[in-house]
Amino acid sequence: MTEIINISDKNRFEYRVDNHTAAADYILTKDGHIVLTHTEVPKSMGGQGIGSKLAKVAFSYAKENKLKVMPLCPFMASFVRRHRDEYESILAPGFNV
Repeated sequence: MTEIINISDKNRFEYRVDNHTAAADYILTKDGHIVLTHTEVPKSMGGQGIGSKLAKVAFSYAKENKLKVMPLCPFMASFVRRHRDEYESILAPGFNV
């Protein structure tokens, strides 16, 4: 399995296979939040759970770095709804999905 890497200078997590790249973009705020802005998985990589893998890495990164999450990306918000018990505690205060 190819590893998901955090390209911190681009503010994105990437998963690359051959010439295809899936990515989850984010913004780190000065007040300790990670804003998940966009997730994109090319059609050629679809149906393999790659979006969920990107989400798990992003949320693990947030937990490890004691960041509160703001999932503005519809996919990331949907991921939180499906895994509410595991990730609701790290949502930014007042942020509802």
